[in-house]
Amino acid sequence: MDFQVLKDSVYSSPAFVLDEIEITRVLDILAELRTQCGCKVLYSIKSLPFSAVMDMALPFVDGFSVSSLFEARLADEVLAGQGSIHLTTPGIRHDELDELSSLCSYISFNSLTQYQRYAEAAQTQTSIGLRVNPKLSFLQDERFDPCRQHSKLGVAIDDLSRSICLDQIQGLHIHNIFSATDFRPLIKTIDQLRQHFGVELAQLEWLNIGGGYLFGQIEDHRPFVELVNKLIHDFGVEVYIEPGKGVVGRAGYLVATVLDSFVSDGETIVILDTSVNHNPEVFEYQRQPELHEHDPDGQYTAILAGCTCLAGDVFGQYRFKEPLEVGDKVVFKNVGAYTLIKANRFNGYNLPDIYLSNALRVKKLKHYDYQNYRRQWVVD
Repeated sequence: MDFQVLKDSVYSSPAFVLDEIEITRVLDILAELRTQCGCKVLYSIKSLPFSAVMDMALPFVDGFSVSSLFEARLADEVLAGQGSIHLTTPGIRHDELDELSSLCSYISFNSLTQYQRYAEAAQTQTSIGLRVNPKLSFLQDERFDPCRQHSKLGVAIDDLSRSICLDQIQGLHIHNIFSATDFRPLIKTIDQLRQHFGVELAQLEWLNIGGGYLFGQIEDHRPFVELVNKLIHDFGVEVYIEPGKGVVGRAGYLVATVLDSFVSDGETIVILDTSVNHNPEVFEYQRQPELHEHDPDGQYTAILAGCTCLAGDVFGQYRFKEPLEVGDKVVFKNVGAYTLIKANRFNGYNLPDIYLSNALRVKKLKHYDYQNYRRQWVVD
């Protein structure tokens, strides 16, 4: 991405810019893996359920992974019969089950109680599986860890192996990693499944090995190809992967403009026309996003803060070669996943305009206005 172009006046501010070239690069990698080992690829739309991204993914994927009825409806609308829809969620509602079963080709129930309650009704239209918690943690931060103590995500592998025979279901779903840049966790997880179930895995029709792997940032894909080939050879299962952040994470940029600059208790505070409410994980996980203009050796420091009245609306302290001035633009990098889907209009500040960019063109895809805000809050 040309960062100078990102700062040009062609973009309104704040702006959320999607890099079409980066998205296509990752989708090409996934398509090549699909060719090499026969895995099936799903785009997990929870990371960014934007129709433009889903349309781009269509030629490269076998369907979409969803977590709710609304996501399933959107996936069905975009797919128009061109692929399958796979659902896993801890929160299936009884009054939504019939529609979910008609929309989703595959449902992985999150618990044994959920399976016992709903499987019989759902399986007339849908391939039924269970999400399994392999009880293997690879993450230091338990807020991201699906295998944390007292996890709500999946059936503990010991409970599953004691309670159900695999010939009663069609598939298993696992997802126990976040932002992995190698395949060692996956290899250990599959070993865990083999140790618990052995040849019983051959009774399954499919195995969904989840998301969480940043395929576009992993140099050597041979361990993945070998693992999938062996699963298919040994057990005759279809193997699904469902990257989300891996597709869009590095393809998103948040462009903001400096509104004000002043000194508070000896530190320079820079107020931007965006806020952490446009990238809520900054506040949720106290994470400092990457900034293109940051220079570790810069002599000028500033705390970048958002424009709302929330005291914690702060992106963090950065260093610059030159002091920021009112009207300057800055660019937060690698914010393609879990930003817009969580963004809100706190204090009535509008959501960013959304653009799609490649080497040849910039296209504005979405603009929100007062009527969008009004419809959310006004009872007519």
